[in-house]
Amino acid sequence: MTRVAGIDCGTNSIRLLVADVADGALTDVVRRMEIVRLGQDVDRTGILDPAALARALDTTARYAAECRDLGVERIRYVATSATRDAANRQDFVDGVRDLIGVEPEIISGDEEAALSFSGATSALRDRPEPILVVDIGGGSTELVLGAGGTVTAGYSMDIGSVRMRERHLHTDPPTDAELAAARSDIRAALDVAGGVVDLGATRTLVGVAGTITTLTGEVLGLDHYDPALIDGATMAIAAAQRACDWFLRATHDERAGRGYLHPGRVDVIAAGALVWSEVMARVQRDVVAAGGQLETTTTSEHDILDGIALSLA
Repeated sequence: MTRVAGIDCGTNSIRLLVADVADGALTDVVRRMEIVRLGQDVDRTGILDPAALARALDTTARYAAECRDLGVERIRYVATSATRDAANRQDFVDGVRDLIGVEPEIISGDEEAALSFSGATSALRDRPEPILVVDIGGGSTELVLGAGGTVTAGYSMDIGSVRMRERHLHTDPPTDAELAAARSDIRAALDVAGGVVDLGATRTLVGVAGTITTLTGEVLGLDHYDPALIDGATMAIAAAQRACDWFLRATHDERAGRGYLHPGRVDVIAAGALVWSEVMARVQRDVVAAGGQLETTTTSEHDILDGIALSLA
């Protein structure tokens, strides 16, 4: 048995998983998540904001201390969309290395997709294949198709909850014109993705990460966030679409009143809901066009963070 730590530094949050690995399986010791919004304004400025960088490094320092306290033997620190896009990413790399003692890896969209698939499917059993894993982050969305534990095709779109909110949704709730512009952007990205990933081959649709787990809380009618109920929840795509529609119409105060919604997601959840709505609609349409049927989607609490930890086994 080996005690490992995976750290996923995304556009909106930084997450930590400390786990014991034995025979290729994870046993959780600690899971942490903090909203730091590292990707604040990166889409517009092309650099990491100094205040956002300070928040990320402060969280990294606390994660490093926890890893030491828990006797972690191996650490892998992965950074994704916001850091990939930032001209001053070396400031981030140097700061993380000094704090935690390992070089943070700024991974490509393809590797991000592969890790998401590995993590999400590690906890799935007896699902029809191929499986399409969709990981909606703050700065990017990964679409990964695979079977038998192997990725057959993957694509990373520069479309995410923070990026879409900053680029298009400036009113709360968003106007019809803002929604139309965002939908056009998302659909154009999906057109490109569909040329790489055969979305119509999907037999099981799995959604991971904060946007989708939050929307699942709405479908389930939860009054607080309960990962045990959210993980593995299978719901009708029509029900998931209704949850997306609610978030697109709701005011800031209405969203903030949902007990399962993390305060750090209140301002970006509508944009994330729009991305998920468009992805579900496109995948369902392509499956039907290919002669298949897809009526449900499954949510997993296991994602790129699990994939990072498993890679250390």
